[in-house]
Amino acid sequence: MCDINLEEICHEVMEVARSTGDFILSEREKFSASAVAAKGKHNFVTHVDTAAEKMLVAGLGKLLPGSGFIAEEGTADQSGEDYQWIIDPVDGTTNYIHGLPPFAISIALKHHEEIILGVIYELGFKEFFYAWKGSKAYMDGREIQVSQTSWVSDSLIATGFPYTYFEHLDGFMDSVNYFMQNSHGLRRLGSAATDLAYVACGRFEAFYEYGLNPWDVAAGAFIIQQAGGKACDFYGNEDWLFGGTIIATNEAVSDEFRSIIKKIFIDGQAG
Repeated sequence: MCDINLEEICHEVMEVARSTGDFILSEREKFSASAVAAKGKHNFVTHVDTAAEKMLVAGLGKLLPGSGFIAEEGTADQSGEDYQWIIDPVDGTTNYIHGLPPFAISIALKHHEEIILGVIYELGFKEFFYAWKGSKAYMDGREIQVSQTSWVSDSLIATGFPYTYFEHLDGFMDSVNYFMQNSHGLRRLGSAATDLAYVACGRFEAFYEYGLNPWDVAAGAFIIQQAGGKACDFYGNEDWLFGGTIIATNEAVSDEFRSIIKKIFIDGQAG
């Protein structure tokens, strides 16, 4: 059993994210391309990512002493047996480098094997999306829900382009071709956390991507579920946190969307 006040912790997490966000935005005003280092082809890290992650680790560590971290930039080495924070200090670093929203802070709290809290702070519009176990989902104090759109043909869909993992590129391009012709449109914003938050509040009906990490999806998928939506991996299973693929949708289009992804990525590639 989780023995902490999750609502109280959630609002404290938001304050940690807010102060870190202020730092990220202030650094953007004096940012230069020379501050960029490459972790891999098209995969960048800035001094801001690293410093922001340290700020989050320090602030969140005070909220739950002894908790561990799964963090993109690897600035924390605490493992934590009961509670682990899963954090991305700047989801959408390439956007940030170019001064292009969205980019977001993503924070989730895992208790043993279960996500119990999620906060996304999108810094372009300064919007907070959040939820905790047993709660509704919220944006800036207002309850949010996934959309009620019933068909993929009426849906606006979000995705992300692969940076380095091109093994499923043929299937991905097939999916782009399909959704361009059979939906209201396909968008690629450059921040998976923001894409997921937008599914939760009904701006998108669905999001799918492969080659992702836990810090990209943990908070957003949880918030979607609390907002009445669904999340799974490309196989329709529950391994969206560590499995590297995710489908996140509203309730109504879930079955249809999953069948399309299965046909394109699983059945299509097997054939």
